[in-house]
Amino acid sequence: MTDSRIYWSSQPILPIGKQSDNQNLKTQRASSGENFADALSEAEKKVSFSQHALKRLEDRQLDFSEQDLLKLDSTVEKMAEKGARESLIYMNDVALIVSVPNRTVITAMDGESTKENIFTNIDSAAIL
Repeated sequence: MTDSRIYWSSQPILPIGKQSDNQNLKTQRASSGENFADALSEAEKKVSFSQHALKRLEDRQLDFSEQDLLKLDSTVEKMAEKGARESLIYMNDVALIVSVPNRTVITAMDGESTKENIFTNIDSAAIL
């Protein structure tokens, strides 16, 4: 009886070439890994929006400019440094409830909607 399984070596397969070519390949991998790590850490600093918040923004026809989003990112970063967890951020006549550790906007309300609401379970607020 023959064994039909295929066994692969655990060593990576490198192109045939000079030793210097293989060394260049390793150097390229290392430098691209650093770039990926930088990009990943930068992406983790950006604020994201939950599906609920996106729906609320769409329903109320609310938009943020790139500058507004940068201001929101920096505000959430400052709040995180101060130990905030659940925050109310009021910006451009829009109230945003933000989970600071997750850097996620949970919900959003326009100025008209905020007049009749009471905000609970927040530990901090920022008015921009």
